[in-house]
Amino acid sequence: MIIIGEKINGTIPSVKEAIERRDADFIKNLAIKQTEAGAHFIDVCASTAPEYEVETLKWLMEVVQDATETPLGIDSPNPQVIEAVFKYANKPGLINSISEEGDKCEVLLPLLEGNSWEVVGLTCDNNGIPNDVETKLNITKIMVDKAAKFGITPDRIHIDPCVMALSTANNSMLNFAEEIRKIKESYPTIHVTGAISNMSFGLPVRSLLNKTCMAFAIQAGMDSAVLDPLNRDMMGTIFATYALLGRDKHCRKYSKAYRQGQIGAVK
Repeated sequence: MIIIGEKINGTIPSVKEAIERRDADFIKNLAIKQTEAGAHFIDVCASTAPEYEVETLKWLMEVVQDATETPLGIDSPNPQVIEAVFKYANKPGLINSISEEGDKCEVLLPLLEGNSWEVVGLTCDNNGIPNDVETKLNITKIMVDKAAKFGITPDRIHIDPCVMALSTANNSMLNFAEEIRKIKESYPTIHVTGAISNMSFGLPVRSLLNKTCMAFAIQAGMDSAVLDPLNRDMMGTIFATYALLGRDKHCRKYSKAYRQGQIGAVK
């Protein structure tokens, strides 16, 4: 499972406060802890006023890169912001994200030509997030075809089918699993990702739904996720699911995670 650490995001009150104070130590600590917990990318999202977003995102990138060697996930809903800060990354990472909304593909895909950067692709367009599997598959195909024109192969793409809240769509988990399977059938080497916590929005005991959703999603073929790697219960669910599905030979990764203190009771 490719873990995209989600903790450095200006929508989180403590991170917002740290950004406003330019508290580099707070941000560095979050980056280091996520790396130690197994994050493959550290997502950085300013979520600040538009006129300050480039400056803030650049600062976050510099702080995180001073703290850890883990590649960045540069995250903004504004493709021009990502384009502006892209040059400040000291190694290839992940762009979060493109979609068929506006000119995101046209602005961001050229940045990935001739390098090993990866990219998240959201299955939405100018009409919003579709509810049906077929439309999401069509959007995926459009983005994959556009990426190919810049030499970006499917194994560098993380498709996010946009998890819908179970509280508003009773079949959202069933649709999500079907979307994962269909995307993997069409593009076996592509990664399927998502923010699992969206599934439980508006419902009680959210952690229970999130962990169960993760297990079903992994079974369907999901191999990337935007999540909190410091959440030991969720990380435990991931390692346990891979072991139970026979995808962890002799349960080596599960056992190693326990020995390293990533899962189980805090020692």
